[in-house]
Amino acid sequence: MRRAASTLLLLSLPIAFALAQSGTAGGEWRYYGADAQSTKYSPLDQINRDNVGKLQVAWTWKAQNFGPRADPNYEVTPLMVHGVLYFTAGMRRDTVAVDAVTGETLWMYRFDEGDRGDHAVRFNNRGVAYWADNQGDERILTISLGYQLIALNAKTGLPAAGFGNNGIVDLLVGLDRENIKPGIIGATSPAIVVGDTVVVGSALQLGTTPPSKENVPGYVRGYDVHTGKLLWTFHTIAQPGDFGNETWQDGSWKYTGNTAVWAPMSADPELGYVYLPVETPTGDFYGGHRPGDDLFDESLVCVNARTGKRVWHYQIIHHGIWDWDNPAAPVLLDITVNGRKIKAVAQVTKQAFVYVFDRETGAPVWPIEERPVGQSDVPGEKTAPTQPFPTKPAAFDRQGVSPDDLIDFTPQLKAEALKIASEYKMGPLFTPATVFDANGKKGTLMLPNATGGANWQGAAADPETGVLYVPSVTNPFVAALIHDPQHSDMNYIVKNVFLEKINKSLPIIKPPYGRITAIDMNSGDQLWMIPNGQPPDDIKNNPALNGIDTSKFGNPERALLLATKTLRFSADATGLTPVNGSNASTLRALDKKTGDTIFELKLPAHATGVPMTYMAKGKQYIVVAVGGRGEPAELVALSEPAPESGESRQRPPE
Repeated sequence: MRRAASTLLLLSLPIAFALAQSGTAGGEWRYYGADAQSTKYSPLDQINRDNVGKLQVAWTWKAQNFGPRADPNYEVTPLMVHGVLYFTAGMRRDTVAVDAVTGETLWMYRFDEGDRGDHAVRFNNRGVAYWADNQGDERILTISLGYQLIALNAKTGLPAAGFGNNGIVDLLVGLDRENIKPGIIGATSPAIVVGDTVVVGSALQLGTTPPSKENVPGYVRGYDVHTGKLLWTFHTIAQPGDFGNETWQDGSWKYTGNTAVWAPMSADPELGYVYLPVETPTGDFYGGHRPGDDLFDESLVCVNARTGKRVWHYQIIHHGIWDWDNPAAPVLLDITVNGRKIKAVAQVTKQAFVYVFDRETGAPVWPIEERPVGQSDVPGEKTAPTQPFPTKPAAFDRQGVSPDDLIDFTPQLKAEALKIASEYKMGPLFTPATVFDANGKKGTLMLPNATGGANWQGAAADPETGVLYVPSVTNPFVAALIHDPQHSDMNYIVKNVFLEKINKSLPIIKPPYGRITAIDMNSGDQLWMIPNGQPPDDIKNNPALNGIDTSKFGNPERALLLATKTLRFSADATGLTPVNGSNASTLRALDKKTGDTIFELKLPAHATGVPMTYMAKGKQYIVVAVGGRGEPAELVALSEPAPESGESRQRPPE
C-alpha cells in the first residue's frame, strides 16, 4: 500500500507542456499567495535596490475597533483588485474593502453568528478569496468564524444574489458526523477559486491533547461560485469505496477526525487542478487508535477542481505521529531539470524537507527513498517501518538531535547542554515520542519542532529564475506522552514538558535559530542560507555568551517573505521586547542572489501577516499586517515619496 500511495491516476488526454502564468499580473494581487500558484511573487520593480531606502509609511488602517478585544494574531494578507484591498479584520472576522491608494474604508460586512461565532475553534484568519466572471460580476468569498461560506458583492459588500441562503452556505452540513457542535471545526486560511469552483478546507481543535479519539473529519469540498451548491467532497479520510480505505485498519475511518487542509491551497488554473496539503489525523502524537498508513494523512493530494476526483497523491509521512502537518501552500513553478522542462509543485514541510513533484503526474522530480526509521515503544502504537526521504533538495533546517547538535561555544556550555539533554531520548529524524517517566527519560527531543521547520508562512519563489526561498526556525520540542483517562478516552495524549534552557534563555541547540534558505529548483541545490535577522535581547545578552559573536544566531521566528523582480522582502519580529527595543519588527529588503541586506525599516508593531505589493495610480505599495502580543492590529502601507517635478514613474507591466 505504501507503493500504491504514490501510484498515479492520469487523465485520459495528454496535456502538452505550456508555461503557466506565475506571479501577479497588471500590478494586482488577486490571491492570498499573489497567484494561484502561491509564489508570493510580483514582477513590479518601481521599488528597487536604488530607491528602496526611501520607503516610508503611506497610510495605516487600524483594526482595534473591530471586535470586543485586540486581535492576538492578525495573519491577514490582503488582496488587491481594481484599486481596492480586501481582507478580514477583528475578532469577529469582519470583511473589509479599502482604497488601495489612501487606505480609506469603502465598505465592511459584519456577520453576527451569536454563540456559533463566539465559540469558534480558531480566531486567527489569513484572508479572503476573489472571483470575477469578466462580465461585471465580482465576488469576495470569506469563511466566517462559525464555519460558513459567504459570498459578497465586491463593489458593495452586500451578500451576493443567488448564492446559498442570502449569500451564505453552512459548511457544517455534509461532514457525515452527527451532532457537530460549534467550536469543533472552522477555517483559518482562505478558500481558493479555480474556474467557477470555490474550494474550501478547514481547521479543527489542536490534536496534542484531544478529549477523544473520535472527531470531525476535515473533508475538502468544492462549491459552485454562482449558486453555492455543493459540487463535490474529497474524503481526506478514505471512506469505503475510496482509494486507500484499507489503510485505516480496524475500522478507524469511522471515527477518526482531523486530517484537514488548514493551510492555504494552491492551484493550476490551466490544468484545472487544486493541490491539497493535508494534516495529521487525531491525535497528533499517538496513532494507536488508527492503525495503518492512514491515507490521506500528511499527503499532498492533487484533485480535479471541477469534479473533486483524485488525480494523484503522495503520502509524505506514513501514519503520522509527530504533528508534522503539511503546513503551507504548495508552490507551483515551471523548472528545467537536466534539460527537461517540468511543471513542478514543491511542498515545504515542518520536518524541513522540500518534496518536489511533476504537478501533472505526481512523479517525483528527484528520487524519494523509503528509509528505515526508529520504531515506537509506546504500548498500542505501531509505527511505519519506513518514511520517505527526498534525495534533493537537501534539508533546509536541522533534523534530529544528537550530541553534535548541542551548543559548544565553551566547554562549560557543552557540558550544561549535555546535562539537560541527558534527561531525554535523542535520535534522528522520525524518532517517535516516548512515555513520560519522571525518574527516567522525560520524553523525546524532537527537532524540528511540532510547529516546524516551515509553517503557514510558507515559501516564496521567483518564477523567472526558479529559485525557492524558505523561512524556518530551529527550536527543539519535548514529545512526551501520558495516560490520562480523566482528560481523554485516548490511550495516550501529550504531556507538556518544559525544556530547560541555559541561564533561563539560551537554547541547548546550536544556532541559527531562524534562517532563510534559497534553493535553485532547476538543480535542487541550495544557493545560500542566511540567519533571519538578529537574536532577541535575552539570548544576545545572556552572560553565558560573553565574548561570543551572536550576529549570526538569527531571530527564532519564521520570516514573512515577498519576492519582486529585483528584491526579496522579509518581515520578522520576536515579540519579546517593546516596539522601541532592539527587536522591534523589521522589514528588510534583501539581495535575491546573495541574501545580503540592502535596507532595513522598523515597522510600528510586530509583523504578523505575509507582505504583499501592488501598483495603484502609478505608484507601487507594499502592505504588511502588524500587531499581536498586546499591540493594536493594523495594516501598514509603504511607498516611496512622491517623485520630484519632472520625474516619471514606471507603468505597471501589461
